[in-house]
Amino acid sequence: MHNSVGRILRGSAMALMLCLTPALAYSQQPMELSGEMISAAGDFIASLNATQRNSALFDFDDDERGNWFFTPVDRKGVPYKAMDENQRAAARRLLRVFLGAGGFAKAEAIRSLESVLAEIEVNGRFDRDPELYFFSIFGEPGRDTPWALRYEGHHLAFNWTFAGGAGIASTPQFLGSNPAEVRSGDRRGTRVLHREEDLARELVTSLDAGRQSAAILDAEVPRDILTGNERLVEPLDDLGVGWTELDAAQQDKLMELVREVAMVQAPELARARLENIEQAGREDIRFLWIGGRERGDAHYYRVQGPTFLIEYDNTQNNANHIHLVWRDFAGDFGRDLIRMHYESVAARHGPGHQH
Repeated sequence: MHNSVGRILRGSAMALMLCLTPALAYSQQPMELSGEMISAAGDFIASLNATQRNSALFDFDDDERGNWFFTPVDRKGVPYKAMDENQRAAARRLLRVFLGAGGFAKAEAIRSLESVLAEIEVNGRFDRDPELYFFSIFGEPGRDTPWALRYEGHHLAFNWTFAGGAGIASTPQFLGSNPAEVRSGDRRGTRVLHREEDLARELVTSLDAGRQSAAILDAEVPRDILTGNERLVEPLDDLGVGWTELDAAQQDKLMELVREVAMVQAPELARARLENIEQAGREDIRFLWIGGRERGDAHYYRVQGPTFLIEYDNTQNNANHIHLVWRDFAGDFGRDLIRMHYESVAARHGPGHQH
């Protein structure tokens, strides 16, 4: 992407302050941590041997908690590859609790594409292995103190933060699909993220000329999501067609797209995420599209509101490789909720209280 286009599309970077960053003029709706979440995390930890615990467990304030990647890199944590069957069962139960049935199925479908890539990329430079997906826990699972769970591998990154009774945060969240459409072999025709692609295309092609003029930016299609794997993001430039410019059917289509990306989480987590959007107001949500509008064309879109950002890109591998991220401006890694938690502790016990 040319530098000038990058300046048009991006806001400035912000320094990392995971726990103490001031919130925007909004606070996340707290969602109570369920007993099942705590027990699933505890059972997973209990299933690990001493060596695995040394790999999987971190202090809550360890800098590693802010590291997240969606590319093939060396990762910390304990992978499926190092687990026996009982440990894998505990890991799968943990994911089902936090992703729900639908989200777990989608995540497993993405993980399975590593086997497809292994067949396509004979002697490739990356180790395409569906067993190289890693679990990490930061802090001690419970109701009263902050802790976090990370599940990550190529094209999957989930980060859940639990803020000592203040609520649960579920971002950054990343999904990817390579191939976006499997074009050969036994799984030919598989499109794991087809709704995330098709709903956005249906929306942009439903717009009349005036709305398309607002929605579509005539620029080179970004080669990837603009926010990358930054730890902290701020709103990107205020481009695209606004919520109030859309008719009722188009507004419904836009919210259907937002819900599709949100619902990879467990239903109660997705509902809390959508309630936060309603609290902040739909009227400032904008939809931006760059690129061609036919299937197979390289394209990018984003949905941005006062509190959240969805970014999608399909340009690599001849526009057959999707990256999709959800970011919360105040909520990534639980920053807003952790701030609320510490403020609550200070109000009850005085500044500097240890817990």
